[in-house]
Amino acid sequence: MLVLSRKKNESIMINDTIEIKIISVEGDQVRIGIEAPRNVEVHRKEIYLAIKEENEVASQSKLDWVEMKKLMNETPSDKVK
Repeated sequence: MLVLSRKKNESIMINDTIEIKIISVEGDQVRIGIEAPRNVEVHRKEIYLAIKEENEVASQSKLDWVEMKKLMNETPSDKVK
């Protein structure tokens, strides 16, 4: 992990397209601003993890549906084999 110190109104650049700027520091809370291209998703970590979990659940549901569809398309003679 890279650890950097920044003061209010200072920035960190990621590649040429993402800027992370320190907006304010109040006690133990830091407000940051992020400028990134629209095609770059930016989420708080807890939101990112929730999205990831939802996608995994949806993916599993899709696999279950595919298996169910296969079973429904089998004829009784297919099951005997």
